[in-house]
Amino acid sequence: MTEIQCFGHTFSGAGVFGHLSDSKLGRKGSLTAVCILNAIFGCLTSLAPDYSTYLLLRFGTGFSTGGVGLCSFVLATEPVGPTKRGVAGMSTFYFFSTGIALLSSIAYIFPSWRALYVASSIPSILFLVLVVPFISESPRWYLVRGKTNEAMKIMRTIANANGHHLPDGVSLALDDEANDASNGNQIRKAATVEKEAISGSIVDVIRSPITRIRLFLAVGINFTCSVVYYGLSLNVVNLETNLYLTVLLNAVAEMPAFTITAVLLDKFGRKPLAIGTQWFSAIFCFMGSLTGNVGISKVIRMCCGLLGIFGMAGTYNLLFIYTAELFPTVVRNAALGCATQAAQMGAILAPFVVILGGGFPFLVFGVCGLIGGMLASYLPETLNKPLYDTMTGLEEGELA
Repeated sequence: MTEIQCFGHTFSGAGVFGHLSDSKLGRKGSLTAVCILNAIFGCLTSLAPDYSTYLLLRFGTGFSTGGVGLCSFVLATEPVGPTKRGVAGMSTFYFFSTGIALLSSIAYIFPSWRALYVASSIPSILFLVLVVPFISESPRWYLVRGKTNEAMKIMRTIANANGHHLPDGVSLALDDEANDASNGNQIRKAATVEKEAISGSIVDVIRSPITRIRLFLAVGINFTCSVVYYGLSLNVVNLETNLYLTVLLNAVAEMPAFTITAVLLDKFGRKPLAIGTQWFSAIFCFMGSLTGNVGISKVIRMCCGLLGIFGMAGTYNLLFIYTAELFPTVVRNAALGCATQAAQMGAILAPFVVILGGGFPFLVFGVCGLIGGMLASYLPETLNKPLYDTMTGLEEGELA
């Protein structure tokens, strides 16, 4: 059933809502839509009368879930400046791991799968009622859509919340417009003049030599990382330990990884950490493949799994920040959605690796971590680099 849900997530949700988030619906609109769909499909699944209906509804759940992570992450990080973006981005994943930890408790309390689907749908409903009404749309999305006045209103609100005030006459401009201004060309006042919307798609990403290479590398890294991340999580069935306790420990093991990665992210940069965390995980996965599953060896293998997921959790969430910074606003969610699709392909493959049993899954996870780190070595560093808004701005910025 995990494969079916991931299939829907992979080939539909992440791609569809990635595009809609960059175009018509925006970040907030897409997030609202996926939460509504997630709640509806989750509750309806609990009423499924037969297996075929159950599969269809699980596909719908995967479809809606596909847009939740990328829409919420981009919406949370786009308004943040480069010096705080890493910490802000990594902080969002504490909620993800907390949710997994709570899920093990909820599953223990509600052993019936019908009751469990209802209980796991409640957070989406609460989010729609208690959080979404107080969220602002991304000012960067407003800017590329030509809605400069709305973008300026949000920027003033942000400034006021931080105890500051935007001086009169300050305006927002896209990357290419700012470059024109530096070359002596006159820009219309963005605060008072609405502009034509700029659109982009995954085709534009592939068409540009700069973003094409970045996309292929991001897809490969997300795929290998996901095989390890989800594989280690699912591999608890081979450890012959308490299922609920092991899932809880895996979730708890991720949290210090977020803290350490957030601290080191702005000190060493995205690229070294992306390489280091994957190779850290690979080392312990290789060690786990060499241990048995009896007596003290079982404990050692479980510890290797925990340390492996510790390293890969840092990578998995770092990749959201890294991928978002590699692409301009006009195609950011589309590119991130494509990378997310690759990650879910890895999630589909992971169970087939796990069922092989023994030390072989750990060996596969180690190889994937090693390859992922090698691919990351070809990506450019984005530490303290600006978030570009347009393809032209990115290309001119890279050539400068």
